Amino acid sequence: MKHNFFRMDWWATASSTACSTRGCSRRRRGLLSSGMTACYFSLVACFSPAALSTAEEPSPAQQHTGSQVVLVADTESQTVEPLVIERSVMTKGYDGKQCWVHARAGVVPTDDPQSAPTIVLTTQRLDITGSDVFHALHSAFSADLGETWSPLVPQAGFERWKIADRTEETICDFSPMWHGKSGKLLGFGQSVRYFDNKVMHVRPKFTGYSVYEPETHSWAKPKQLEMPDELRFRSSGAGSVQRYDLPNGDLLLPVYFKSPEETQYSVTVCLCKFDGETVTYVRHGNELTVDVQRGFAEPSITAFKDRYYLTLRNDEHGYVTTSSDGLNYEPPRRWTFDDGSDLGNYNTQQHWVTHPSGLYLVYTRKGANNDHVFRHRAPLFIARVDPDKLHVLRDTEQVLVPERGARLGNFGVSKVTPNETWVVVTEWMQTWNRPTYIMPVDNVYGADNSIHIAKIKWPSTIE
Repeated sequence: MKHNFFRMDWWATASSTACSTRGCSRRRRGLLSSGMTACYFSLVACFSPAALSTAEEPSPAQQHTGSQVVLVADTESQTVEPLVIERSVMTKGYDGKQCWVHARAGVVPTDDPQSAPTIVLTTQRLDITGSDVFHALHSAFSADLGETWSPLVPQAGFERWKIADRTEETICDFSPMWHGKSGKLLGFGQSVRYFDNKVMHVRPKFTGYSVYEPETHSWAKPKQLEMPDELRFRSSGAGSVQRYDLPNGDLLLPVYFKSPEETQYSVTVCLCKFDGETVTYVRHGNELTVDVQRGFAEPSITAFKDRYYLTLRNDEHGYVTTSSDGLNYEPPRRWTFDDGSDLGNYNTQQHWVTHPSGLYLVYTRKGANNDHVFRHRAPLFIARVDPDKLHVLRDTEQVLVPERGARLGNFGVSKVTPNETWVVVTEWMQTWNRPTYIMPVDNVYGADNSIHIAKIKWPSTIE
């Protein structure tokens, strides 16, 4: 079976729409999800009431580290006001030859409470005519919470390096996040190798990481995370994952892996240390897979109250599991809604939004008038998760980013301030092969490779 993850993403446009928790009807939400009504400036999201009360002393899984959320409150008593989502476009434009993909943001905090943090956005170019044909990472920054941005600048250390004649390699699926213990912005991705500019389907793969240099607004040349010298780790990576940083600075880094000749991936969570320059593997937990096509991939981890949560990509379904120690997980189960129906997510990553008001999942799914979108990877949804029953609360589902024909399945989540979380995503300008997988510049849906920023504005009363 051919090993090939075909990655992709999306957009939306138009008028301002507001919904309150009580006033947003299912029909109206359906219009939003179909893209018939696309709100592009601000949206009051229809999240269900959540609860807060004074907590006991927080466990390690409840404490704020890096860009993770402080989880120090019970969520069973007080009503949380409806949340506001503001959308903006960082850049747009499409020439029919290349498009931006894998846009995600990291946050460099400031010691001055009157100053905004520096937001660092990373993305890379994709050749439209190929499959996963990526070029060097680009980076831009904002010092005013995304009101203005520096130009996207290619990072020299991420330019493809030569492996052999006609063979090159680079890093893709990059995700930056602040590491509080070291005071460094640290990003992880994975290697991809090309022969004659085509992905080698039998190839070694490794987790690559890089440290941001704020003085020059640039990323250091990526390094390789050294894994155990075992065959099954010779094709392993932390591409498109969310990591979790423990209070002592150790990293919980989820990776997926297989031997180069196999087609089925497994997932594990690695305990790693970072000294400000080098990431060191310490050990890993139990290994998870499912005997369904390519197994599990693109895992993302978070912590809520006294549990760790891991969400997993599979070709046919999204999966979820939990852990008490962050390393060893229960058997994964399929993502479902609270009525027992399948979530409808498949062959696409999901990520967490974690906040004292509750645990949320960001995902794409079938059944949203989106059969024209590759793998149904738009619109981008957000909904609250029941942390005990491990299902998505259907009535809380809202469109986070509307669809404009292009896929939105490769995205990132960043805690920017205590009152603001960002979801960053690009419109990936490839689609179903009907009759061609290349979206035209003048496509009927209006996608133009915009890099979208959806800002979740949490009520300031939640602390």
